[in-house]
Amino acid sequence: MSTPDDLRIRHAVPTDVAPVLAFWREAAEGTSISDDPAGVGRLLARDPEALLLAERGGTLVGTVIAGFDGWRCSAYRLAVHPAHRRQGIATALLAAMEDRFTALGGRRVDAMVLEANTRAHGTWGAAGYVREDRWRRWVKPV
Repeated sequence: MSTPDDLRIRHAVPTDVAPVLAFWREAAEGTSISDDPAGVGRLLARDPEALLLAERGGTLVGTVIAGFDGWRCSAYRLAVHPAHRRQGIATALLAAMEDRFTALGGRRVDAMVLEANTRAHGTWGAAGYVREDRWRRWVKPV
């Protein structure tokens, strides 16, 4: 999938795992228990189209994980490299993610956004997402 300004959105492949992990260390807020080669590899093995990458001139500039389990659309790891922010990359990634979800029959996107990441709150809000205050996330490592 291509977008204006030579921005290219594509699905990640196994050779992207190490560059994506390095990218997240530089561009993403916070860390996840699955931020390792095994975790990202499992994601790609289970759903090869879930991890969307934005590239400009062959350089990775953004990511989003668009996970769908048949019931719920879940968005994770929307990240844009600091040197490439405010250029429409997040907007293009979110549009590609939403196209994927629509094609799969999804009806609502749940986005995981860190509470302290106020810059991300603005990005998600500008894209039409609203904060859901009725729910809280409960977690337990297994």
